[in-house]
Amino acid sequence: MKKVAVIGGGITGLSTAYYLHKIIRERKLAAEIVLIEADERLGGKIHTVKRDGFIMEVGADSLVARKRNVDPLIDELGLREEVVYNATGKSYLHADGKLKLIPEDAVFGIPLSLQALAESGLISAEGKVEALKDFYTTNETFTKNDSIGLFLEAFLGKEIVEKQIAPVLSGVYSGKLNELTIASTLPYLLDYKNQHGSIMKGLAENRQTFKSQGEKKFLSFAGGTSAIIERMEQALSEIEWIKGCKVSRVIQDGKLYTLDLQDGRSLVSDSVVLSVPHQAAQSMLANENLNEDFAELIGSSLISVYMGFDVSDELLPENGTGFIVADSSGLKCQASTWTSRKWSHTSTNHQLLVRLFYKSSGPHYERLQGLSEEEMLQEAMCDLQQSIGQLPPPTTYAITRWTDAMPNYHLRHHEVVQSLERKVAQQYPGLFLAGCSYYGVGIPDCIANGEATAARVAELL
Repeated sequence: MKKVAVIGGGITGLSTAYYLHKIIRERKLAAEIVLIEADERLGGKIHTVKRDGFIMEVGADSLVARKRNVDPLIDELGLREEVVYNATGKSYLHADGKLKLIPEDAVFGIPLSLQALAESGLISAEGKVEALKDFYTTNETFTKNDSIGLFLEAFLGKEIVEKQIAPVLSGVYSGKLNELTIASTLPYLLDYKNQHGSIMKGLAENRQTFKSQGEKKFLSFAGGTSAIIERMEQALSEIEWIKGCKVSRVIQDGKLYTLDLQDGRSLVSDSVVLSVPHQAAQSMLANENLNEDFAELIGSSLISVYMGFDVSDELLPENGTGFIVADSSGLKCQASTWTSRKWSHTSTNHQLLVRLFYKSSGPHYERLQGLSEEEMLQEAMCDLQQSIGQLPPPTTYAITRWTDAMPNYHLRHHEVVQSLERKVAQQYPGLFLAGCSYYGVGIPDCIANGEATAARVAELL
């Protein structure tokens, strides 16, 4: 009987175990799975907190609806009736001390039409004229390994990128645009430029890809995103679980692997999936030949602050669902979601629930990370009142600090991952790296990575 050890019970590790267990049953393979999670709780950065009539997602809050690879899984787990979509609404940019509407006919702040460009209140007339060069310039040098920031500036101009596109994209991808690759962010934009001669025209031609769900771009579940974790755990009731115990070392022993656990136990497996943050994988393997590559993988940090109030969310701007913060804002947060408005299931009586994000890329983060919960709450209240007006003290709150937990896909990320893959395949046959440190940050991306990893492990079985 072969044994496969999946280390890490986040969404990628669970997906790996789920799809591998499915293959083992379908093909009647002589193999068993053990999943090891350092925490008592499964899910990693998917964690739903229910408190005082509110549902708060202190990690990832939704799945991108247009990524259809998750649909079969939702049906298999019996979650179809639980699916909820984000409410339609308007997004704002907080700039120069006030909220300004982000053009609705846009994707990541990139206009889909000349009208959307002309009507934008975020850029000057000169900036709009400069953006028109997208229609008459050609791409002769950019590849998908180049900077997404420099690519957008080359064809749309510096002003629209800095004032309208960068704040939106930075709300999705951690890091500065000039340090992120086209491949790791929006690779299809390069295809659109090359095929249609214009980024804006290409997006407009493929409008149905982004607008087919209307404004329902994201989905979650009535009981919170943790529902997918709970259902996966139920579906994997037959496998072996070890929770609340870290793996300290993974030692190669001939064709087998010995896993040393921090409680003194050891177990032996034929194959290992390291679905943990890259820092943990580096520590477990303790291999000098891999350290240089591991050191080039970068993680950023985030403080998430939820606040629930005993007031109606009708006080918010009409149809608004949140805002992103521009450099000229004056606020200390980088973004805010008006959660009770965007996700009606999160507030029992439509009372106001908001979430603010403080990223390590922001200028105030170094000071904020040292604050107590009470001090952090005061900072968040100050930002909230400056953006939407005076409020009473919150009736509930949840502050979560994700330290070095948000992958930053810099210009050399893809190259570094390829190097790690080659070295691991040569030195550790039967051992696989998985997870958002390497292959994509969204929940659908992590599920797809888990499914692909399961297929690779199954080949060995």
